[in-house]
Amino acid sequence: MQAAELEAFLKEVFPEVESYRFRVLDLSAGHITVSIQTQERHLRPGGTVSGPTMFTLADCTAYMLLLAHIGKVALAVTTNLNINFLAKPEPGELIAKAKLLKFGKRLAVSEISIYSAGNEMPVAHATTTYSIPPR
Repeated sequence: MQAAELEAFLKEVFPEVESYRFRVLDLSAGHITVSIQTQERHLRPGGTVSGPTMFTLADCTAYMLLLAHIGKVALAVTTNLNINFLAKPEPGELIAKAKLLKFGKRLAVSEISIYSAGNEMPVAHATTTYSIPPR
């Protein structure tokens, strides 16, 4: 799947995440870069981006990376997601960079680093495992 197809498919199968307005910035074999523009609803008290927002970005980025390799398989599901919050992200654009660590017949493992736009240090780091349904 290509970038525009991934964005459209995500909106189709998970309309509840449409408010994030995911944009695929880069896509290549084993890698994807996705961004969101945070809104007021994505902030927690204190004016920082909420943990659930970064969790959603990590999970959806890993899902789109997997779909880029297996096609439109809505029933690929998260079996594990571990996230470490490293720094306080500022409101604005968040960028997730993911790479596929393992791509097997039944499982795919990815690593995701999330950045505040313009910052070289990650604000969060996640690993995900997805279950790939039998064909």
